[in-house]
Amino acid sequence: MIEINNLSKSFGPKQVLNKVNASLLPGKTYGFVGENGAGKTTLFRCIADLEDYEGKITSEHKPLKNHLGLLTSEPYFIPKLTAEEYIYLLTDSRRITLKNLAERNIFQLPLKEFVSNYSTGMKKKLAITAVLLQNNEYFIFDEPYNGIDLESSIILTAIIHRLKALNKTIIISSHIFSTLKDTCDYIYKIENGTLSNPFEKENFHQLEDEMKEKVLFRDLEKLIIDY
Repeated sequence: MIEINNLSKSFGPKQVLNKVNASLLPGKTYGFVGENGAGKTTLFRCIADLEDYEGKITSEHKPLKNHLGLLTSEPYFIPKLTAEEYIYLLTDSRRITLKNLAERNIFQLPLKEFVSNYSTGMKKKLAITAVLLQNNEYFIFDEPYNGIDLESSIILTAIIHRLKALNKTIIISSHIFSTLKDTCDYIYKIENGTLSNPFEKENFHQLEDEMKEKVLFRDLEKLIIDY
């Protein structure tokens, strides 16, 4: 379990997160939605101990960052590494000895090729593979569906459900609401630096309708041109 208590984060005078509270349980998937700049990625970076913050984050596995797999929205790769070397680098950092890597290449990636030759979608699938092979207890997937094809999206959704069955804690953000409906047990909305109460599955449609209404009311008129 991850407990977030009164977490606040500012960049200079701009407060991005304001007294955020959440309890994230094992065997559950939690979605986070919000406009660009709402603070989703900042919250994820705080949980991963990549940002200083006010408040407290605790977990039963300590230190949390050593048991957390973070998939960023745009993964970084060291130049001139092959995909295979990248995976070994991430697993070696957790002192995990991988066996039969070729058999665990679920996305059928060309592992001997340089990552610099990969497409955007292939890089995302490589990053997902490496994070999974670290044997983490907690997972943060920041926009994991962006850039990957339909077949890989289906595989990723199945992976998330498998992780839930293994009693892992999964945190995910996505601008594609259908992927959240397919994977999440609860969804939080981040707005003006604060976190809503969690929406349960039976209320996902309510959250989706609220978001649609807000976006359409605010933005659609801007696209209408009078002739």
